[in-house]
Amino acid sequence: MRGEADPSSLGATDVFDAFAERYDRWYDKPFGRSAFSLEKSCIQPVCKDLKKPFLEVGVGTGRFAEALEIEYGIDVSFGVSKIAKTRGISVIVCRGEKLPFRSESFGAVFVIVTLCFVDDPLEALKESARVLQNDGSIILGLILRESPWASYYKKKGEEGNVFYKIAKFYSFDELKAMVEQAELKITEIRSTIFQEPTESPLHFENPRKGYSNEAGFVVVRLGKAHR
Repeated sequence: MRGEADPSSLGATDVFDAFAERYDRWYDKPFGRSAFSLEKSCIQPVCKDLKKPFLEVGVGTGRFAEALEIEYGIDVSFGVSKIAKTRGISVIVCRGEKLPFRSESFGAVFVIVTLCFVDDPLEALKESARVLQNDGSIILGLILRESPWASYYKKKGEEGNVFYKIAKFYSFDELKAMVEQAELKITEIRSTIFQEPTESPLHFENPRKGYSNEAGFVVVRLGKAHR
């Protein structure tokens, strides 16, 4: 979801294929490094008791998968998948709404800044639940619509940023409704990036427990509702 302004008008797969290297380089820039550090620090506390194997839906270039020791990933883009493979991730090119895995194959499924790009986020959640073991967890990393950062990114998209232009941000209530329809339940929430939207490097802050509409990044841990 990172990149510089570009007037191109493409679909999600085309965007990430065409601008895969630009997307990956964002993480090496000062702001990108600081944002990634905060996001990773918010995800890690909810991962302490997860059981492998791990899958990331929307693995991108593998930055989070590498940092979180996720072995498997899927993505619709050949461009970003190729980069993820260089980081040691086993990647299949496919849609999150139709995963090529048997039911109950994974101890944890990660969906990090991905729901805003998939065509059918509810179906992606249902598929993540299907391949999840009964005692497993789904870890969502989200930018929610109420956040000042969502408004900031939306404006960037309107100004021509190819990544933000195709992103669709959901509200917390919409997320909760999708979670319920996917027969999942929320078991833990953490929030981070309470700083004002900016292009300057972010200072480090400890993630807070619970959901805040002021947070730029929210992590939600889900379990199967019938557990």
